[in-house]
Amino acid sequence: MTTASKAQALVGLYEAPEILRVINVWDVVSARAVAGLPETTAIATAGHGIAATFGYADGNIPRDIMLDMVGRIAAAVEFPVTADLDDGYGDAGETTRLAIAAGVVGANIEDRLKPLDESVANVEAVVKAAEAEGVPFVLNARTDAFVRAGHRPIEESIADAIQRGRAYLDAGATCIFVPGLLDANVTRQLVDGIGERKISVIGVPGALAASAYETLGVARISFGPLPQRVALTALQDLASSLYAGGVVPTGLPALN
Repeated sequence: MTTASKAQALVGLYEAPEILRVINVWDVVSARAVAGLPETTAIATAGHGIAATFGYADGNIPRDIMLDMVGRIAAAVEFPVTADLDDGYGDAGETTRLAIAAGVVGANIEDRLKPLDESVANVEAVVKAAEAEGVPFVLNARTDAFVRAGHRPIEESIADAIQRGRAYLDAGATCIFVPGLLDANVTRQLVDGIGERKISVIGVPGALAASAYETLGVARISFGPLPQRVALTALQDLASSLYAGGVVPTGLPALN
């Protein structure tokens, strides 16, 4: 598949009536492990996970290191790859161009609650860069209306997310990513305000099941750094067992 055809396939997954489930990966071997499952239709990278892999705090990894890894992931799998590209690294348009060149066909780019006009300009820059490359790039425009809300009332965060989400869609974004612990009532308000099949959520502990979000009209669910945390927990558990005199379990699949 060409980059453009992979992008178009990803567009179709967002538009389908079934919620798009993407299990976030952080390197080539994790991407191949997820890609080997019959249920997989697309690959999403975890910016937090990739940053941690290289010893950086979330949001502080240099662009060239991030793009190198997401490019390696895109080259290692046949599925469309959508990448977490933080806030666009100061030049969302150029970052998008470089990501497309690396084989990536979609991205999360966060607003960090910057002024609305600045955030809209970022979305417009992504869309313009993708159009210049001839790729229907899938921008899952992230608003931090909840995760950076501080102590403001939840009603204000809902209103902020809806205002930003509508503005980003008008600027050409495909979907609006609203990370946070969203219950059914809040999710319903966001879908009503932004649009059915136009909301993306994160599956954190305590969140609804994917099927419940699907019923509410959500387009996509991802899991951020949590798959990596599960993998690292399994590693620590194995290490503790081995230190205590245990043995490596039998029957392990050769995933690496």
